[in-house]
Amino acid sequence: MIKKRILMKKINYSYDYWTKRNWYYHTYLAKLYQYFIPSGVSILNVGYNSILLDAIKPKHGGTIEPKKLKKTPQQNTNLPSQPYDYLILSSTIHEVDDVQDLFESLKPFCSAQTKIVIDFYSFLWEPILWITKKLRLSRPIPLKNWISSYDLKNFMHLAGFDVITHHRKLLVPIYIPFISWFFNTFIANLPLINKLCLVEILIARPLPEKGTPQNLTVSIIIPCKNERGNIEPAVLRCPPMGTKTEIIFIEGNSKDGTAQEIERIIKKYPEKNVKFFKQDGKGKGDAVRKGFEKATGDILMIQDADLTAPPEELPKFYHALIEGKGEFINGSRLVYGMETEAMRFLNMIANHSFALSFSWLLGQRLKDTLCGTKVLLKKDYEKIAANRYFFGEFDPFGDFDLLFGAAKLNLKIIDLPVHYKQRTYGSTQIRRFYHGLLLAKMSVIGLKKFKLY
Repeated sequence: MIKKRILMKKINYSYDYWTKRNWYYHTYLAKLYQYFIPSGVSILNVGYNSILLDAIKPKHGGTIEPKKLKKTPQQNTNLPSQPYDYLILSSTIHEVDDVQDLFESLKPFCSAQTKIVIDFYSFLWEPILWITKKLRLSRPIPLKNWISSYDLKNFMHLAGFDVITHHRKLLVPIYIPFISWFFNTFIANLPLINKLCLVEILIARPLPEKGTPQNLTVSIIIPCKNERGNIEPAVLRCPPMGTKTEIIFIEGNSKDGTAQEIERIIKKYPEKNVKFFKQDGKGKGDAVRKGFEKATGDILMIQDADLTAPPEELPKFYHALIEGKGEFINGSRLVYGMETEAMRFLNMIANHSFALSFSWLLGQRLKDTLCGTKVLLKKDYEKIAANRYFFGEFDPFGDFDLLFGAAKLNLKIIDLPVHYKQRTYGSTQIRRFYHGLLLAKMSVIGLKKFKLY
């Protein structure tokens, strides 16, 4: 009888045993981590679930139990290559004595670009999981902490971390043919209902350290077609930023002499470091991608040639980025009052509607998805471009290619309000109903890629 109890105790605390027994839950969790974390990165797994490292296939990774973490790199001599690209904490917060102390112990393994992925059980499931343990249906470990997402976000803020996104997944944690797939793929994503999900996932980053912001070089990309009267004002109004600023016009086969005007301006203002390239394809998105390809700056900025978003406000984007306020700075025209006729009423309604839709899809709050002013680091854009196969070449505007890519890479997206002015030269190239249909199509693409995976 004693031997039987000892054997049962060993089985109860064998992680592999419970992984196999609850295979659907662990397979689903591994799938989530494969979605949120790209392969080929460095990962530190803080916890007991080594299956996740095998699923993600990192470039290199390490695993450490939370109680063995030390607050200085010198004390963590058994761990390779710090800092890491990603830190994983899978159900870890339930088993530690001090959650804030745990998060503070992560700092030696973080750079400014490190992302922390945390999964934890919703406190609504506490009675159900208590019953499953009593019935020996799940691993019988003491779950010390049942913390709400609000409390966990507060712990992270106190420890010096900034939450990027919050996801809720898995309504049915056991395998029931068709039922599990249907509920976990569709029903679990519905607003309000998703609050009933078992698994909550937070993705965070270290808060930027205070200090002197680093000066970087800047490339301002200006796609233009039939904007002849706006070329010289754009060059004169774009302020110098960082250690060097270049202005790159991508001209899209204009009929009003825009190309000739750019060439004239380059000769007239040699000190402005203006460059000019002809667009190969069609659409603003194609022009933006070519401009980013030709850019030499550390920071990439998009400035619409119609100048409705004033170039004088670009330094706000520059400082927000280099000070670490966000990793993708998105202009928002829907905060300040607008000039008369700056935006038609139906366009405004559509912008608000799509902003709500894409905020839900991306898991980050957006006020305005179609403002042309967007700013990010070139090294982050290169990651977006490398990951473009995930979405495909779907965006004629260029805005959603960047927003989708930034959200998929867990970049912190923040809105920066701009003053929206009336166009003074030329006419808008927006075709309301045609472009509205394209936006609806992109919403469907976003739904498939961000929710129904």
